[in-house]
Parts: sequence; structure tokens; C-alpha cells
Amino acid sequence: MATAVSVALGARNGARYLPEQLESILRQTSPVDEIVLSDDASVDDTVALARTIVDEHRAAADAPTPELVVLRNPVALGVTANFEQALRAASGDVIALCDQDDVWHPDRVAKALAVFTSRPGLDLVAAEARLVDDRGEPIGSSLFETLGVDDRLRGRLDSDAAFGELLRRNVLTGATMMVSRSLVERAAPFPPSWVHDEWLAMVASVGRGIAIVAEPLIDYRQHGGNQIGVTRLGAGGKVARLREPRTERNARLLARAEDLAERLPVIAPVPDVEAAVRAKLDHELMRQGLASRRLHRVVPVWREWRSGAYDRFGRGAQDVLRDLVQPV
Repeated sequence: MATAVSVALGARNGARYLPEQLESILRQTSPVDEIVLSDDASVDDTVALARTIVDEHRAAADAPTPELVVLRNPVALGVTANFEQALRAASGDVIALCDQDDVWHPDRVAKALAVFTSRPGLDLVAAEARLVDDRGEPIGSSLFETLGVDDRLRGRLDSDAAFGELLRRNVLTGATMMVSRSLVERAAPFPPSWVHDEWLAMVASVGRGIAIVAEPLIDYRQHGGNQIGVTRLGAGGKVARLREPRTERNARLLARAEDLAERLPVIAPVPDVEAAVRAKLDHELMRQGLASRRLHRVVPVWREWRSGAYDRFGRGAQDVLRDLVQPV
């Protein structure tokens, strides 16, 4: 039996770029069966454009056209909840996540499906992406290059070591993902402290696994209106980050660790998983409790660094420096 493929497309005021994205979906060498468009209270022509493009393709094409399912939110849910809605409404065996402003390469679906076929039971396939500007022109770098994903890290993400790597930081991007419906069912409901793709990757890492496609399967558009984009900081940006107040970021990291410690051991009741997420929560509690005076932070930060927690649960020396220097 053929694998049914759905697309979970999260949109909000996407009329400028959505036509090019939809056309790239409709031109896939391995056709999709369903597009679930979850529109997050758009005030432009996003939904009408989508319906017109799919209807015109159905009228003109000899090949089958996917069913278009439209979900409209009268009040915006936000990125995570909007994508969760699309994912949970999808009926396919596998679901390709889709941003409104990217462009899929013609074999994006075919190559991800081939990985699922070669590894039965897999939860998630993520891929490299070519970074392009608002006009679709390459900007000379790739997604993995910008995120610092080298061959070693890519290999670890494509193995049982993925859980440990994702405890440190997320380096997988939803726009490149195809996931099993089983993963979505296990991951739901998504905790609001997590971005949808980060949560799916974390659950997959303690489930049936993650696979990485090393070649670009989409053009990942970077423009001023990205809800979530990707940037590479230069020296000036890194120094500026050290001057940013730490309060909001550390509160966010603590909320994520609390949700992780509560949810993941239920999804994957394995002692090692429970111990790891509890240790991460303890680390974030320590960071959140650091004194406002920098001098008073030195001893607890030093002890935590010596314990290895900064390397195990974050960016190592970068986070040490942040915790010592950033103002409250």
C-alpha cells in the first residue's frame, strides 16, 4: 500500500510568497495527497489565493491534485499552536511541515519518503536547506552551515546520540521536516514553552529515531518578516548579546526544562530519559537562581561548569560567559 503524504502548512498573512510555495508543492515528483492549510487569522488574501491555485492546478493538470483542507483561526494562535492544529488535522501516514514563504525542490517529498522506506518505523526526517533572500536568490550559505551542524554533529543526530545533542540545543528546522503521524500523536499536546519543530525533534529522539538528509531539499527564505528565521552572529553580535538582560531568556529556558521534565518521561518511560531531563531542569533552576550581582555568581557558575552541566545542557563556555556577564 502506498504511503499517504500530507502537508501541514502554517500561514499568516502569506499572500506575498505563498503562491510560489504552493506551486513547488504541486510540482513534486512524488505527489502529495493532502494540504492542510492552518491560517492564523490572516487579514490578506492567503486563503483565497491558496484555493485559487489548487483549483487551477486541478483544472489544468492530468495528474491528481491534493485535497486542500483549510482551517481558519478567527484569533491568532501563534506559531506553535497553529502548526500543531495543522499537524493533528492531517490524515497522511507521514506529514511534511511547510512554511508559507519557502520553495520546495522538486524531489523534496520523494527523497524524504525514500528514507522512511529504508528505515521502517522512523519518526522524523530532517534535511539541509539552501538559504535564499526575499527574491529567492541564494545568499551563499546553507542552513546547516549557519547553525554550525558539521559532519560529526549530523552523524550524531542521525543516531541514538540525538537525544543528548538536542538536550543542548535544537539544530533541526521544521521547514525541512517530514514526520510520522505516530510522532504527532505521541507529542500532542505540544507544550506552549516549546516551538513545534523543537518539540517534535525531542520526542522523536527518544522514540523511533531521526534521520538527516545531507543535501538541500528546500530553499529557506530569509526576509524581514520571518516569524522564525536563522542568523549567524558576527563578533559584534556576540558582544551585543552579552549586554542583553538575562532575565527573560533564562525564564524561558526554565519553563522549557520544566515542561520537558514533566512530559518526556511520560512519553518515553525510560530511567535514563527521566534522569537526564531532571538533571537539565536542575541546571536551569541553578541558572535562574543566580544572583543579580555578578561577583556573587562566580562560585555557583564555576561549580556548575566543573560538573560538566554547561557542556551537557547548553553551549558550554558561551553560556558560562553569559551567566557571568549578562545583566538582570
